[in-house]
Amino acid sequence: MKAIIAKSQGGPENLQFYTVDEPTLNEGEIKIKVCAFGLNKAEMYNLKGGHGPFSGELALGIEAAGEVIHDPLGEFKPGQKVITAMGGMMFGRHGSYAPIICVKRTNIQAIDTNISYELLASLPQAYLTAWGAIDHSLKLQAGETLLVRGATSSIGLAAVVYAKLQGANVIAMTRKKENQAKLLEMGADLVVIDDGNVQQIISESKFKHADKAIELVGAGTLKDTMASLRRWGETVFVGFLGGPPVIEQFHLMNDLPNTIKLSFFGSGLLGNNELELKHSPIPKIADLVAKGEIPNIHAKTFESSDIQEAHKLLASNTALGKIVVTHG
Repeated sequence: MKAIIAKSQGGPENLQFYTVDEPTLNEGEIKIKVCAFGLNKAEMYNLKGGHGPFSGELALGIEAAGEVIHDPLGEFKPGQKVITAMGGMMFGRHGSYAPIICVKRTNIQAIDTNISYELLASLPQAYLTAWGAIDHSLKLQAGETLLVRGATSSIGLAAVVYAKLQGANVIAMTRKKENQAKLLEMGADLVVIDDGNVQQIISESKFKHADKAIELVGAGTLKDTMASLRRWGETVFVGFLGGPPVIEQFHLMNDLPNTIKLSFFGSGLLGNNELELKHSPIPKIADLVAKGEIPNIHAKTFESSDIQEAHKLLASNTALGKIVVTHG
């Protein structure tokens, strides 16, 4: 098969098509045909060597939408529409930049609704991460107010839509005024221009404060995010769009507001016993998107032959949604 592989770390120009052997099934795996996949900063980060020793043998990609080729146990039928995410893709096995992959059974979920593969491919990683952070880390309740910092990222947009679906209020933050309309379209109740010090703006709004927050920008904004919460509020750190997730000389008493909880959610948990995909909301989300009942976060679709251009758009941070690539 022809797979997109980077033989050495670097930029988008290193992504090339190579002929590789079709993977063979191991115990606990299902073979699927990848029809489309979403792009993630994780792949760009890995391409630059950010995840440690770089493997030039495996196709990148941590999520996919496609159809089952073979399930040795017969639970999933040939041709059945599925999504998959994480489960060692890109690191221990070919990722979705390959047209045929073998994925862990625990990291696959059937989709019965009538939705295109390119729209479906925009959902898994973004919504699964939002699900883990909102439902499991924050345990967000209807009527509570969620602050989403880094809201124009694909995970941020998914968090806005998913939190509204759960009956919460949403304060969405962006650094650019021109992004306000997009976030309001996604359902945000209040859009705040992020100038690095937004506690004052939120305190003067109708909400006064947020109950809980998702931090997607990272170390540089975390203190301000936590200061925007009510007493006993909670922030979950999810992403590091603003750079390495390192805060030097973090003072536990002065920098961590009194009573505020801070946690971390990483999507590496997806498919584990603690977060089985069979319980995820992706089938429901896919159905609502297909019916046009919630906004979709899809931004642009590329063909696999244009993978380098797709990565350049990803690096530009201007997509305002999920970039999807289809296998020809």
